[in-house]
Amino acid sequence: MPPGRSNPRNLLGIESIPRADLEHLLDRGRHYKALPRNTKLNTLAGRLVVNLFFEPSTRTRTSFEIAAKRLGADAIGIHSQTTSLSKGESLVDTLNTLSAMNPDAIVMRHSASGAPHFLARFLSTPMINAGDGRHEHPTQALLDALTILEVKGSLDGLRVAIIGDISHSRVARSNIHLLAKFGAHIAACGPATTVPRNLPELAPGVSLTYDMREAVRDADVIMMLRVQLERQNVEVFPKNEYFRYYGLTLEHVALARPDAIVLHPGPINRGREISSEVADSQRSMILSQVENGVAIRMAVLEWVCSTGEDE
Repeated sequence: MPPGRSNPRNLLGIESIPRADLEHLLDRGRHYKALPRNTKLNTLAGRLVVNLFFEPSTRTRTSFEIAAKRLGADAIGIHSQTTSLSKGESLVDTLNTLSAMNPDAIVMRHSASGAPHFLARFLSTPMINAGDGRHEHPTQALLDALTILEVKGSLDGLRVAIIGDISHSRVARSNIHLLAKFGAHIAACGPATTVPRNLPELAPGVSLTYDMREAVRDADVIMMLRVQLERQNVEVFPKNEYFRYYGLTLEHVALARPDAIVLHPGPINRGREISSEVADSQRSMILSQVENGVAIRMAVLEWVCSTGEDE
């Protein structure tokens, strides 16, 4: 069993996960990535995984379903419109009802920050946070880390630029927590209205800048973020000016290190956050991120469903 954990396991966020556990998950992700495509295993044969999504999702939901099936588990997908929540049932009662059906893990995405943490207090079933509001998206950070490892060989001491709508981004927070545990130097950049001034307090090694050229200069990794229009109560930056100041172009990439790579959690908005020339270039690891999502989520499902004796 990886150090520092006991059962039942939850994956609620990166912030509370020790580096040793993160390394274990990344190692298992590499193991699953190396298997022949479409390999079917019996690692979780007889187990049941419930995917409960209260927000739209394509990449995360689909990759969790594929990951569960490749491990031999049964996977059931439930959307908020098809639950009794639409009839007035509370979220706690819905989750308790699902838990009474004895699933081995619940994967949940919710628009409220902290929702999985709150529900985990009531449930004995291991819970995986697939994104909660503005808070965290732990499996996205893990698959991003795996993508970086495949190219760079190590996460230690890298210079990483995270650019965009950081205030509303759970992806940014999980990545900052993870990369900081490996001693990365993180330059957070975006419009002043989308970058919290207290961000350096989130983790060591984080600096702020509002100058994109400064952020990407000598970077090993450039991580672009999607503009989170659905989480903004007011327009925080004019849409027709965003790309001019914070859209990634080949000119910006040229300021980074010669072997720098570009990441984006998707879905990408070409011409707003990133140019097509960059998105389709050899520097872009966007499709590798999608592919690595299945391998990492296989590792996470194995981890939360393990009894200790299985490892």
